[in-house]
Amino acid sequence: MGRLTLFLFFAVAALTSAVASAGDVAIVVRADLPADNLSFSEVRKLFTGDRQFWSSNLRVTLLIRAPAARERDMVLKTIYQMTEAQFRQYWISKVFRQEAASGPKIVYSNEMTAELVFAIPGAVAFVDASQVPKGLKVLKIDGRLPGEKGYPLH
Repeated sequence: MGRLTLFLFFAVAALTSAVASAGDVAIVVRADLPADNLSFSEVRKLFTGDRQFWSSNLRVTLLIRAPAARERDMVLKTIYQMTEAQFRQYWISKVFRQEAASGPKIVYSNEMTAELVFAIPGAVAFVDASQVPKGLKVLKIDGRLPGEKGYPLH
């Protein structure tokens, strides 16, 4: 009877964690990237192009889901605090003023995201937390992972 109770406890805990992370957006990088935890303001600087290098010799390559992806809508609302039109104008202006060499690269699926993150050192992307491709590292934001209380991309 004690083992059954323990099993049920862990089963409910795992299910609760999975449900909590459903809908969360995870920030993902290659496993060998020397970063594990960023503040929300650092994440914002990465995604707005204000931080263009992980280190002196490793450039940040920003991968963004195509319009109409739920994850993109959440990132625009939470990280950028912009509409789709404002986001497009932001990057046009940033490139025009030569504050960035180019805008983010557009990805159309989790599979494409995974392929490019694996292929491009320094690439950073976001995916639905319940669908993180194997082999990618999920960055903590302010010490929290998707599904944890207080995670900002919920």
